[in-house]
Amino acid sequence: MKRCSWCNLNNPLYIRYHDEEWGQPNFDERYLLEMLILESFQAGLSWECVLNKREAFRQAYNQFDLNKICSYDETKLQELAQNKGIIRNRLKIKASVENAKIFKAIQKEYGSFYNYLKIFTQGKTFYEVGLTRSKLSDCLSADLKKKGMKFVGTTIIYSYLQAIGIIYSHDENCDLYHAT
Repeated sequence: MKRCSWCNLNNPLYIRYHDEEWGQPNFDERYLLEMLILESFQAGLSWECVLNKREAFRQAYNQFDLNKICSYDETKLQELAQNKGIIRNRLKIKASVENAKIFKAIQKEYGSFYNYLKIFTQGKTFYEVGLTRSKLSDCLSADLKKKGMKFVGTTIIYSYLQAIGIIYSHDENCDLYHAT
């Protein structure tokens, strides 16, 4: 099978992620939170680095249970900062908890985080190849920052939108590519 050029063929986790998950629409609220947190940890790193630590993140972050994450206290933040299985950047850890609280507030305001995303997407899938940002990611990133989220720059948000299937970006020579 031909895959996107970024997919490390020596990493079974990466192959499975590419083949079965990336670009596939998944708007489950827990998944939307998981990917938002994981993508925010990617800032300055490779996605492969984050993906390799995904199971440790799931354990450390209570399977991305929103209510539990929102209740994390300083003791839990210290525990996360000492967890060798995850990325131990204190600023990103603190931001992940604050971002979860904002995520929850967005859910309350719009009924779901996905409903909020639809304000920007009108429920459409965007087919784009070779980009790292777009008008869509620029607008969503700016709004999330305005709401107080951190580590949600336009490139991170573009990756997030690709991961959850709003932006479909398989390379043209990839067997999973389709334009519309």
